[in-house]
Amino acid sequence: MALLPELEAFLELAEFGRMTGKSRAMHELSPEQARIDFEASSGFLDMPLESVTCQAFNIAARDGHSLAAHLYRDGAAVDGLQPVLLYFHGGGYVVGSLDSHDALCRRLAAQGGFALLTVDYRLAPEWRFPTPVQDACDAANWLVREGAALGLDAARVVLAGDSVGATLATVLAIMAVREPQEMQLQPKAQVLVYPVSDATTQRASHRDFAEGYLLETPTLDWFYAHYARTPADLADWRCSPLLADDLSGLAPALVYLAGHDPLHDEGLAYAEALRAAGNELTLLEQPGMTHDFMRMGGLLSEVDGIHAEVAGWVRARV
Repeated sequence: MALLPELEAFLELAEFGRMTGKSRAMHELSPEQARIDFEASSGFLDMPLESVTCQAFNIAARDGHSLAAHLYRDGAAVDGLQPVLLYFHGGGYVVGSLDSHDALCRRLAAQGGFALLTVDYRLAPEWRFPTPVQDACDAANWLVREGAALGLDAARVVLAGDSVGATLATVLAIMAVREPQEMQLQPKAQVLVYPVSDATTQRASHRDFAEGYLLETPTLDWFYAHYARTPADLADWRCSPLLADDLSGLAPALVYLAGHDPLHDEGLAYAEALRAAGNELTLLEQPGMTHDFMRMGGLLSEVDGIHAEVAGWVRARV
């Protein structure tokens, strides 16, 4: 399927910026400049909904580092504790923040039926693998210990994320089964939007959509080079969950893919592996979209329906 016309026009504008020297590919930048550019571009994709409340606070990681967190609610009256969507942002472990995903988190929380908690895990290259995994796990365990004080039900949690945020979500889902002494939270489900599942192998979609489709294959390599301490880290299942020895017994999964995305084929492979291991799987695709479509609520009218679809799936499982 061809790209959606609005999305194609957006990508042509981005390409024009490169041709005129006004912008450069992310993998040609320093991490610091890439973060600045990524934050700036977020404003072109969507604007935050003011109707959703956002409570800012901090969570202590295992080494004492303070992790910033946001808790979003739609403002509706709630009896008792609320179910939670624990959301991890994407950005290749190098870029992305609470601010870059603020509009998306607000739109998901606005759908109602759950609170949304998101945590600013530490980024590479300052903090390499496995620090983001440990930060994500610490956030989940904080929810078990402290969530009730904020009206959150740790027994009704869905893990979610986009891109490497989805990787963190599914790694926690695996840890909940294989390493319950480490990952105390037991999720009801997991939402994996265009996840990184195998950082060791390039598949057909990495070649077919290598350049010009927002996320680029050289940028993925740039992310991994900053994240991994050694090449062996990329083969660790906590970085490449498709390589995990055992995927059985996991929480039900929604895997949502984009058709024009270098990550498409590995996301599909991970969905098939989840199904083959006997897990409940919902596989959805947007053939005419690129990576990062979940953040494009202000650019593409179709995204509102996608948000509603994802939120409905979550509500049905909490």
